[in-house]
Amino acid sequence: MRIGWPASAFLLVFVFAGELRSQATPARQADAVCARCHASLFRSWLATPMANASGLATENLKTATFVHNPSGVAYSVSNGNGMAVLEARESRTSSLIGKWTLSYFLGSGHLGITYLYSVDRYLFESPVAWYASSQSYDMKPGLGEMRERPPALPMESACLRCHMSAVQAADRGTINRFQAEPFLHTGITCEMCHGDSGEHVRSGGKAAIVNPARLEANRRDSVCISCHLEGDVSVERAGRSALDYRPGDLVSNYLAYYVRGGASLTARGVSEVEQLSQSTCKRTSGDKMSCTSCHDPHFAPAPAEKAAFFRGKCLACHSQPEFAASHHPENQDCTSCHMPRTGAENIPHVAWTDHRILRKPDKPALVAPARPGDELEPVFSPGATTRDLAMAYYKLLLEGDRSYEPRALELLHQQQDAIANDEAALDALGNLSAEHGDNQAAEQAFRRVLALDPVDLTALSNLGTLLAKQGKLNDAMDLLRKAFHDNRDVSGLAMNLARVECMAGQGEAARATVRDALVYNPDLRNLRQLNEQLSTCGAPGSR
Repeated sequence: MRIGWPASAFLLVFVFAGELRSQATPARQADAVCARCHASLFRSWLATPMANASGLATENLKTATFVHNPSGVAYSVSNGNGMAVLEARESRTSSLIGKWTLSYFLGSGHLGITYLYSVDRYLFESPVAWYASSQSYDMKPGLGEMRERPPALPMESACLRCHMSAVQAADRGTINRFQAEPFLHTGITCEMCHGDSGEHVRSGGKAAIVNPARLEANRRDSVCISCHLEGDVSVERAGRSALDYRPGDLVSNYLAYYVRGGASLTARGVSEVEQLSQSTCKRTSGDKMSCTSCHDPHFAPAPAEKAAFFRGKCLACHSQPEFAASHHPENQDCTSCHMPRTGAENIPHVAWTDHRILRKPDKPALVAPARPGDELEPVFSPGATTRDLAMAYYKLLLEGDRSYEPRALELLHQQQDAIANDEAALDALGNLSAEHGDNQAAEQAFRRVLALDPVDLTALSNLGTLLAKQGKLNDAMDLLRKAFHDNRDVSGLAMNLARVECMAGQGEAARATVRDALVYNPDLRNLRQLNEQLSTCGAPGSR
C-alpha cells in the first residue's frame, strides 16, 4: 500500500490550530493577605468580573445539552457525582464519541463561559461555550460550520493570561503541555494590576507597591491595555513573551497591536480601548482620562445601580447643574443612548458596549466589516517594527486570510539579517518559503531555528515534513519523532509522522503513532481514515 501526501500536508502541522488537577488557588484566597489592610476594597472586589474571571468548573457550571446540526454531534455539560463532565455523542444514534472531566471555567459569565479539560497534561478548551445573550450553548467562534467535531482545541498560555493569575509557560517545545500547574491562581488577583506585593506585605505596607493611578499615562494605561486590547491581531515583540509583562512596564515593549485600516471599530470584539481613544471625551481630556475614569476595578455596581453609577461618571465632567437637570431627566441611563451595545462581526452571540461615546450613535446598518487585504496599521504600539508588521500579516494568514501571504513573505525577506536570531520570524519565513517552493530557503531557516532551540515544534515538524518529501525518510523520522514525543495531541504532526513511518516500512510504528493521536481526537475523520489505510502498511507487497 502506498501512503501519499495530501496537497496541504506541509500546512497540516502548523494550523493548530498525568491529568490536570484543579489545584490552582482561587484569587480570593491568594489575596486574603491584602484584605487584612484593605478589607473594604477586598469585599467589593470579590463581586467584580475580574475576581470571577475563572475558577473551578463546578463553581460555575451551566448544565445543558446542545446539538450542533452541521456535524451531527450532541454535546452535554453535566454534573456527575460532583464532577463537571462534557460528553459528545452522535446525535442520531446517541453513541458516545468522548467524555471529559472539566477542570476549570473561563469567563465571568458577563458575556459567556467556556471550560478547560486536560488529557495527559495537555490542556484543551471545550469546543462549545455558554453565551449569556442566548442563555444557551453554541460552538466556539469559527467552529459553527464544521461538518465534524473539531479537533481538540489546545489552550495556550497566551490565552489564559487575562483570565487566570500567575500563568506559567507551557513546557519547552510544546503548545499546551504543562508538567506543573498552568496557572497558580484562578481569577484576577491584586498582583495582576499592582505587581509583586511581597516586600509591601513584609514591610507592613511601608514599601511601595505599584499604584496604576500614580504611573505616567502610558504605563498606567498599559495595565488595562495588556488585557483589554486585541485589535485585529497582536504579536509578541522579538524575543519577548506577553507572560513577562508586569504592572509598571510599557505593554508595547512586549506586544505590538494592529488593526485593518479599512475596518470599522464596531465590527470586531474587544475594541473598547481603540474606540475610547477616538471619542471626543478622550481627545478633549487627554491623559487625564483613562479606563478607570469610568470603571472602578475594585467595584462592580449591581444591575439596578448601573445607570446611576455611570451617569455619575458622566456628570463628573459634564458638571453644569443645568445640564444635569435638563438632559433627558426621563432617562438616567446615559449609556443607552451614547454607548449602545452592538454585535461583533467576529464573535457571534456577543454584544459589546460602544466606547466611542458618540453624540449620535451610528445605526447598526452603517457598521463596515473588515475586508480581506486591508493594510494593517499599528495602534498603541510605539516602536513597532517592520518585523512586527510582517508577523502580524503572517498571523492573519495562519488564521485563514491568505490575502496577506505575499505581504508577509515580502517583509520577512526584507528583514533576513535582522531576524537571524528571531525564532518566531524564522519559523514564519521557513513556512512561507516552503509554501512558495523555495525548499532551500525553508530548510536554511528551520535549521537556524533548531540551532537556537533544538526542540522548537514548528521547525522540527516542518523540516521533517520537508525532508520526507525529498525522500530523506530516516532524517525526517528523527525530527518528527522528536516533535511528536512532546506533542502527541497535534493531529497533523501525527499524520505526517505516520506517513513517513509507513513509507519507511515501519508499519507497526505508524499504527502506534495514530493510536496515540486518537486518544486526543477519537473521532477525527482524517485520523480514522489514515488508521484504516495503515492496516496493511509494512505487509509484504504493501509498498
